[in-house]
Amino acid sequence: MSYDVIVIGTGPGGYVCAIKAAQLGLKTAVVEKRATLGGTCLNVGCIPSKALLHASEMFHVAGHTLATLGVGVGKPKLDLAAMMAHKDATVKANVDGVAFLMKKNKIDVHHGYGKVLGEGKVSVTGEDGKETVLETRKIVIATGSQVAGIPGVQLEFDGKTIVSSDHAIALGKVPGHMVVVGGGVIGLELGSVWARLGAKVTVVEFLDSILGGMDAEVSKQFQRMLGKQGFTFRLGAKVTSVEKAGKGAKVTLEPAKGGDAEKIDADVVLVATGRRPFTEGLGLAEAGVVLDRRGRVEVNDHFATSVTGIYAIGDVIRGPMLAHKAEDEGVAVAEILAGQAGHVNYDVTPGVVYTSPEVASVGKTEEELKAAGATYKVGKFPFTANGRARAMLATDGLVKVLADAQTDRVLGVHIVGHGAGEMIHEAAVLMEFGGSSEDLGRTCHAHPTMSEAVKEAALATFAKPIHI
Repeated sequence: MSYDVIVIGTGPGGYVCAIKAAQLGLKTAVVEKRATLGGTCLNVGCIPSKALLHASEMFHVAGHTLATLGVGVGKPKLDLAAMMAHKDATVKANVDGVAFLMKKNKIDVHHGYGKVLGEGKVSVTGEDGKETVLETRKIVIATGSQVAGIPGVQLEFDGKTIVSSDHAIALGKVPGHMVVVGGGVIGLELGSVWARLGAKVTVVEFLDSILGGMDAEVSKQFQRMLGKQGFTFRLGAKVTSVEKAGKGAKVTLEPAKGGDAEKIDADVVLVATGRRPFTEGLGLAEAGVVLDRRGRVEVNDHFATSVTGIYAIGDVIRGPMLAHKAEDEGVAVAEILAGQAGHVNYDVTPGVVYTSPEVASVGKTEEELKAAGATYKVGKFPFTANGRARAMLATDGLVKVLADAQTDRVLGVHIVGHGAGEMIHEAAVLMEFGGSSEDLGRTCHAHPTMSEAVKEAALATFAKPIHI
């Protein structure tokens, strides 16, 4: 079989790349090792975790908020099996949708383990061990990432006691005490699910703050909010061992800067220390594809690798491991392969933490601007002063706008609050067009809405807010 493009991997980057390539008239095929399409994101990542985040938030609202609103429902009863069924149904609808899009766009799907045999050839090995060799003009590596462990710590994931994010979306019961190793997005999101359902959650983080590179002010506020929700944080601590003990596990940790070790008992230990590129067994080294020291595929600004005709996108290359970043790269590389000018603006790539409240950001943090020696202005507005937020009992959080001191061009926007993941996009659109805080502050916003806080923060950047 001969193609114009073969995409290895059908996560958000891979399947979007394939669809765009087909739309541009290229004969396209995908290779996927799973039985279903969609990669980590649709099968065990973004989609199932968001289904559980929403369901667990509704459970929490029923037990803690509805009575204040005049809705008496009594103490809610958790039906974990039904909640998991909702999650599974959501996953099925999404993966089936991707399969439909493959058929609609006449994209051939080859199930099996893909391997690059060199320029213009890809082998696909099925579960039966049968190998098929496909020929193609171009190859796109979009194999995504896999769970990373704890550096220097031997781990045995059993899916019940010592678990990864793959397992944490399918636990059979609510743990009494969950220890989350890693205070990043994945750990906080999944920790939130089980905390709302009744688990005690302790987060162990090597750094002195949660959410790594997020704006420090937003990170501190968010940590206080999670603390009020029952989270316990052990910051500046490193885990040196995780061992099964009886029906649970023992986690040994010590101060990151040195000091005495201590042990924490847990029913479930969730290792959420990030992800690493999935490049093993793809034949990349044999084909001459250069990897960097972190195991990522090295590409130029047009996503081309060191081997002619082989490209890479998504989690296997540099940049944040975000599904939407991979999607944009998939579109861009498909356009390049079709002779067009594909491009991704990495300076305007939103990031969202889907907890309650949500955290969202786009552009530079205040710390990054300080480090670069930039001169900037800051405008902030709290949701406590927003009428819609008061009506919804969602007054936690704020909007923060950073703009160039001379030009007023918006350089970054950071939001912690209800619906932050939706509100961040007006900032992204503004920044994509090089807009100023005055542009945003003088744009009419509907009243009453949460988004008015974005306008008010912009007003605070170049003038003064109205409602505080």
